[in-house]
Amino acid sequence: MMSDEECLQDLFTDPWRPPTPEATFARYFCHEDESEVAIRLVGSHPLWGHHLWNASVAVAEYLESNGDLVRGRFTLELGAGGGLPGIVSAKIGAEKVVLTDYPDQELVDNLTYNVDHNVSLADRKKVDVQGYVWGHKVHDLLAALPPTRESWRAFDLIILSDLVFNHSQHDALLRTCELCLTPPSGQYHELPLNKPAPCVLVFYTHHRPHLAHRDLDFFNKARRQGWICEEIVNRKFPPMFPDDPGDEEVRSTVHGWKLVRSLSKVQTAVA
Repeated sequence: MMSDEECLQDLFTDPWRPPTPEATFARYFCHEDESEVAIRLVGSHPLWGHHLWNASVAVAEYLESNGDLVRGRFTLELGAGGGLPGIVSAKIGAEKVVLTDYPDQELVDNLTYNVDHNVSLADRKKVDVQGYVWGHKVHDLLAALPPTRESWRAFDLIILSDLVFNHSQHDALLRTCELCLTPPSGQYHELPLNKPAPCVLVFYTHHRPHLAHRDLDFFNKARRQGWICEEIVNRKFPPMFPDDPGDEEVRSTVHGWKLVRSLSKVQTAVA
């Protein structure tokens, strides 16, 4: 017969749970400085931070091929996960990079780890890691930018990598982009003619093909809010989740879009 102490121990013992998987690493070769970027991914996470998404790789490669979007400029990455595009931005020569993800300590600590282990000591001061909830106040994001910047200037590039499948968050994402992107040349300032217009890069895959129309609602909403949307990339990758249902061709394709602000929208806002 069990003792009273043994009975109590049995009563209050938590049910068995499998151990949290160990962190894994995904590797990317950065041609800019011919270095390997080792992205640590959390072992498991309900916010999908344990994957290096195909879209992140596609963004990083696009930035390496279009370095003028980044060099000497301010970059913000939302929902950064392992932070590959933002880290590549720092390597390419961004003046400032702000990497953000949901303010979960495990995610933020992992982002910080990846910056510390992949960005040179000289460039590390150019990279800031923050927890941020989409659609909320952006004061802390903008406060990370150099205080000597022009008063009207915010981020020149905002990166959204595989976020549009969060259908309930489309409005919040667009609100943050609206508040954080440097406005185009207009009534109060003129951007340098030799620089690309400030833009948002939105890369994604239709991981659930039957909901592709809901992914694309992001761009419908953006257009109604005065954004000019243009598809710039269409690339095939191995599918992220091979056993998932739906057309594998659709699930293997990364789409990349560029969003810029309509000047007429900006002029209306400041009138």
